[in-house]
Amino acid sequence: MTKQKILIVEDEKNIAEVLIAYSQQQGYITEYFNTGKGVVDFVKHNVPDLILLDLMLPYVDGLTMCKQIREFSSIPIIMVTAKHEEIDRLQGLELGADDYICKPFSPKEVMARIKAVLRRTSQPKNNVISYGEFELFKEDYVALVHGENLAFTAVEFKIFLLFISHVGRVFSREDIINSVYNHTVEISDRNIDNHIKNIRKKINDIQSDLNPITAVYGVGYKFNN
Repeated sequence: MTKQKILIVEDEKNIAEVLIAYSQQQGYITEYFNTGKGVVDFVKHNVPDLILLDLMLPYVDGLTMCKQIREFSSIPIIMVTAKHEEIDRLQGLELGADDYICKPFSPKEVMARIKAVLRRTSQPKNNVISYGEFELFKEDYVALVHGENLAFTAVEFKIFLLFISHVGRVFSREDIINSVYNHTVEISDRNIDNHIKNIRKKINDIQSDLNPITAVYGVGYKFNN
């Protein structure tokens, strides 16, 4: 299998060295620029699989490069920046960036984001559902939060897919049973409650303050807007 190539454009040497080391440990081939000069021409002639692109760079800034690259290519781009303002994030995404990471960051988080973006961009669009921090790959039964695998069972995945496909709708336990199980299986309300409990726990194990599924007293459950 051909190794995927990551282009790292970062002017802070210590950060670049860490990103290069971690990327290579994950089996990626890396190319590196410490300024914006020559990056767009390189991308035209070498076609990396993904670009880690710093926002603030000498000669040509990251937003300008992102815009220029999007004129001829849909190569996945993850913007990397020390700017935390919402307007900077939105501007980067509007120009065509696929994701956005703010410094300081964990190298492991960056690797998880790279894997998630490569997975998403290599999949048929009708196989992927994205909502907020979540990405679901229907054919693979894989659910990610912030790029990390939630390791749902097949039933947990089906339940979560049902919720995320109908955000804000309240499902009774009977609705969930009818949607997720075939009618030859005897399932109780308690089974559903246990599955919801497990789904919540797996999400909270990765992000403790995230609770997208809430109970509606006397009715059932819903995925929050």
